[in-house]
Amino acid sequence: MSAKKNATGSDRKYWGVIPVMPGEQLIGTAKQMEDLGYTGAFSYQVFGPPFIPLAVAAAATTRMQVASGIAIAGVRSPFETAMAAMDMDRISGGRFILGLGSSAPAWTRDIFGSGDFKPIAQLRDTVAAVRHIVEGAHKGLEPYEGTYFKASFKELKPTDPPVRTDIPIWVAALREKLLRAGVEIGNGVIGHPMWSTDWAVNQMGPVIDDQLEKSGRQRSDIEVNIWPWMAINEDHKQAVEDARGTVAFYASVGAYEPFFEAHGFLQEAKGCQGEIEQGVDVEALKKHVPDEMVETFAACGPMELVAEKIEPYWQIADSICPTPPIWGLPEDRVQAYAEALAGFVHAANS
Repeated sequence: MSAKKNATGSDRKYWGVIPVMPGEQLIGTAKQMEDLGYTGAFSYQVFGPPFIPLAVAAAATTRMQVASGIAIAGVRSPFETAMAAMDMDRISGGRFILGLGSSAPAWTRDIFGSGDFKPIAQLRDTVAAVRHIVEGAHKGLEPYEGTYFKASFKELKPTDPPVRTDIPIWVAALREKLLRAGVEIGNGVIGHPMWSTDWAVNQMGPVIDDQLEKSGRQRSDIEVNIWPWMAINEDHKQAVEDARGTVAFYASVGAYEPFFEAHGFLQEAKGCQGEIEQGVDVEALKKHVPDEMVETFAACGPMELVAEKIEPYWQIADSICPTPPIWGLPEDRVQAYAEALAGFVHAANS
């Protein structure tokens, strides 16, 4: 596998996800990932900020990059996000990437209480504000007047100089509009884990190329990172069953309905949304998700079959982040799938 190249003709790069776990386990996991040849480790924000486990992973390693994948842009001040990015860059010695996403109103408004905003406009504002702060906080900041974030910085004392004044920012996207924004303003884009191979290659790939041309940018100006769901299991049927809850969870989110409709699974998504109205019950959700739907969005089965299923992503990707199914599974089952993915990455890098 090591001889195969990515979309730009370079060596393929593999990332992994490092969740919150007890400190010693987190340190050991980060070191193991670096030893196995992972390019980087992401930590995602579901509830708490992603920077906490990343700080531990950064301190435990010396080469591996660390990135928020993602930090939700609209649930904290851009000033705090910028300061966290600079702290992470200092802890890691310049190995940090700030991954930002918009999430959905059901999360930002109804859970985090962030109020109503236009997600793409708010994310653009956050990116611009973070760059303004990272670049100039050590010199004294000029006022920032954005669409959603406004600050005079009148009494801000200059901070210590950052490790880098241009920390890379990657923008996560599910559909075209946000992807275009990410290609235009980001140093990279993160394809949503729900991207099917057809959606990634035939729908989003042309969008990336078109927006690069419109923005006057080169393909080398951005990194394209994709997160395929991968359930590696010699028992193909069990792998499909274990991935069903993850697909069902995303299908239950109303904001994702047009995405599932575009894939021909509108009624299945509506069925999942209807279950959510009665309360979150993963088993109830799963009954609306047929095998065909699971395998559209998740690569399931033995390692060789899974490798074959995700191969098309490399037509547009610089790097991928193999991701195990998580929703509705006990911790030991998720861990087993994570270990299988580590074996996959090790084999790919050998």
